[in-house]
Amino acid sequence: MTDGFAEAWSHAEPVKGWMTRDQGLALWNAACRLDKGDLVVEIGSHQGRSTIVLAMAARTVGAVVVAVDPFVDGRLFGGSPTRQRFEANMRSAGVEDVVELVAEYSTKLRPHWDRPIHLLYIDGKHDYWTYTDDLRWSTNLIDGGEILVHDCFSSIGVTLGTIAKVLFGRRYTYLDRATSMARFRLTPPSTKDRLRVLAQLPWFLRNVGIKILLRLRLAPVAKIFGHDSPYDPY
Repeated sequence: MTDGFAEAWSHAEPVKGWMTRDQGLALWNAACRLDKGDLVVEIGSHQGRSTIVLAMAARTVGAVVVAVDPFVDGRLFGGSPTRQRFEANMRSAGVEDVVELVAEYSTKLRPHWDRPIHLLYIDGKHDYWTYTDDLRWSTNLIDGGEILVHDCFSSIGVTLGTIAKVLFGRRYTYLDRATSMARFRLTPPSTKDRLRVLAQLPWFLRNVGIKILLRLRLAPVAKIFGHDSPYDPY
């Protein structure tokens, strides 16, 4: 499977996005654990960097990926030009037959969704309310199914949502993370599981501090804390 990931990453890496190689490998491994006919739902696709990895992994096991993204107009998201790049990237990677695109807000689509989900990947809008609503997609997730969340311990809104719904909730168990991409399982957590969520919070606070330093144009200070990039930690 590792050789397959190398090929998938060769297609995904040139695509603009905020997913690292290690995070891509986490997605790849999660999708490779699925079975024939299983369904992956991706919330937030942008230009398709993560979608390519999920789709190429899904193909190896006979699964399908549903990519949900409204392609909102504006400087940060790009609207229809971003959708065109997404579709072109799917063609370039040769995964159009594995990916079903639904150009809609996840919060509007969710109440009408009735298909079983076997793997849920959340990388949508990062405010508390949207993220916690996106977690409600797990209503359709099979028992024990995996949920991967990008920017989980980097975005304030996503981290607060994780504290509320995972640390103090009864539905999700924290498994591990690849930097800010966290992996959960749809199963009630133990006390030990909750403590492992708490153990991630110092790293989250470090990321918030780095974001503040970058906005104050203090990148040399951020470098002292191990962040050698002009971009926010993800």
